[in-house]
Amino acid sequence: MSQTEDIANLRDRLRHIEFDVSVVDSVDQITALEDLKAACAAAQARATMNLSTKRRQEHREQGVPEKRLGAGVASEVGLARRVSPHRGGRYLGFARAVVDEMPHTMAALESGRLSEWRATILVRETAYLAVEDRIAIDTELCANPASLDGVGDKALTARTKALAYQRDPHAVVARAGKAAKDRRVTSRPAPDCMANVTALLPVAQGVGVIAALRKAADLHTSTGDNRSRDQIMADVLFERVTGRAAAEGAPITVNLVMSDTALLGNSDDAAHVDGYGPIPAGIARQLVATAAGRDTKLAIRRLFTKPATGALVAMESVARAFPKALALLIRLRDQMCRTPYCDAPVRHADHVTPHAQGGSTNADNGQGLCEECNYAKQAPGWHSATQPSPTGRHSVHLTTPTGHRHTSTAPPLSHPGSPLPHHRPPLHSRIESRLNELMAA
Repeated sequence: MSQTEDIANLRDRLRHIEFDVSVVDSVDQITALEDLKAACAAAQARATMNLSTKRRQEHREQGVPEKRLGAGVASEVGLARRVSPHRGGRYLGFARAVVDEMPHTMAALESGRLSEWRATILVRETAYLAVEDRIAIDTELCANPASLDGVGDKALTARTKALAYQRDPHAVVARAGKAAKDRRVTSRPAPDCMANVTALLPVAQGVGVIAALRKAADLHTSTGDNRSRDQIMADVLFERVTGRAAAEGAPITVNLVMSDTALLGNSDDAAHVDGYGPIPAGIARQLVATAAGRDTKLAIRRLFTKPATGALVAMESVARAFPKALALLIRLRDQMCRTPYCDAPVRHADHVTPHAQGGSTNADNGQGLCEECNYAKQAPGWHSATQPSPTGRHSVHLTTPTGHRHTSTAPPLSHPGSPLPHHRPPLHSRIESRLNELMAA
């Protein structure tokens, strides 16, 4: 019996544990299972490092350049853990630290005295130190893991930071300077058709932004504005960034995909906003009506799907540059990076079968990938190919260097049975003519 089968048997045994026990036994079970989770995390870290070490050795033997050694390992780890490649890369860094540089943290993890999250705190707060300093802090904090009993996560973070500063104050200052270079703004969908826009800024800038928004909110409130303080701050942020009033909207292109019947109010098929995700048909109609009521440029682009599956198969382009139109088609079809578990925005229109290997430049041989996933699949041993799918939607089989296969299927553009046409209609359909009349009114 293989070790993998042993692990699978252990998992199966957990399903047969008797949970109808006394409350005392229930508490003991929770503690024992928590210890088991930590031990599993330690074992997974060792398995991850074995994969990384042997993959780098394979690359070295294959003549891969030094800076490309280990390329694709983060994606392999992410797929194995059923998380995004980005999180796979972060976990790879965690595994390298606890296995190679922090023996006491690893021992505490294996014994169940330290959870995976608390071990992550120790790794994160010592990541910028020299190896000898990290080892010293590991020894001081975890040589006797009982010393961490009852210590909260915040207290553990503060204690680790204090020790790091004592060991190397210059490294702490340098870390702060480097962190400023990582300033960025990101956006993530939020519930109820909202979006979280997050800015990572140096502390002085971050405090300054909040202070300015609060000052503006106080000024508006003093003039009798009936909006809440939070609403005013959000509106002022939008106005100062875009240069337009919050009620006017932003001067940008928004790709809103919806069926003709949903647009005209004859169905409630969900719509899709490129870069955000699905939204209710009612809200999509409201967006269109609001834009039509203002001095806003609107354009209709017809998308063609298979009626039975909702699979996007073609697009009418208002542009003459075919590659740009094809890239847009792929992005609208795939919506997010096609690598399983990766929900990053599409950055590259990638050839499933590489162009250098005779792959065609068409929608069937194209897929939307984020940068990290596109670079990962170029590492030795990776292979991808389009495959027929029972859903009728675009499907890609991704094979990793170990031979593990993962299937990626494009999401449906609309519900099965959607009345979107599957053939190319006349140049101007009656619906389009009516929409053009409404927008011109």
